[in-house]
Amino acid sequence: MKRLLTVVLLTVCAAAPEDLIGKMFTFPQETKTDHVKLITPREEFKAITLCLRSFTNLSRNHGLFSLATPAFSNAFLIFKESASDQIEINIRNKGISFFGEEYKLNTWQSVCTSWDGANGLVQIWIDGKPSARRYCSHGTITGHALIMLGQEQDSYGGGFDPQQSFVGMTTDVHMWDFVLSPCEIQRFVGDLNFSPGNVINWRALEYQIVGKIIVENIQGACSCLIKNKVYNMFGQSCQA
Repeated sequence: MKRLLTVVLLTVCAAAPEDLIGKMFTFPQETKTDHVKLITPREEFKAITLCLRSFTNLSRNHGLFSLATPAFSNAFLIFKESASDQIEINIRNKGISFFGEEYKLNTWQSVCTSWDGANGLVQIWIDGKPSARRYCSHGTITGHALIMLGQEQDSYGGGFDPQQSFVGMTTDVHMWDFVLSPCEIQRFVGDLNFSPGNVINWRALEYQIVGKIIVENIQGACSCLIKNKVYNMFGQSCQA
């Protein structure tokens, strides 16, 4: 009965969009199963911008965002390598590594990645600092997209490796089907009045949790600051 109830709750959670402003997903343990599935009906992407904020103490390899289709297990993947300054981006199963990235442990960081399918160029932004624009793969990503946080898909919907799982916290996940301007990325980084994602929107998120992942308030004053940015538009305030 308990297991059945859990499945029902997950289905409800996936079916109803939820405003998660001021909330975060906490991934408390290394695992080969636990993940959050982000749901979108979109099945064609000619460009992508993905932004999120994360907090971790992992020095090993770990995935930050994984989008797979039946044709490409790594259709759009943001993967942190064990080297402290290296991040790998995979587009349509082709990978490229970016070096010299200031990816810090035990602190909240904003991570954005853009890809333009027309010319194949990819760029990373860590806390608003851009990388060089580099070629990875051009074309279109098509097919039913499985989007996951917490695990890196080595096959469509599976192939998880616990040594690549994410342990930490993630919040403010937004995805657009176009290349976001540098100005808009800076607005996201500053948590200003940016336009939410038109594919994945943290303010109206459809998701499904598999395993021991907790939805909780962002800790301390940070949660109040985020809420105040929304409340201030209506002349209200938040108290921690």
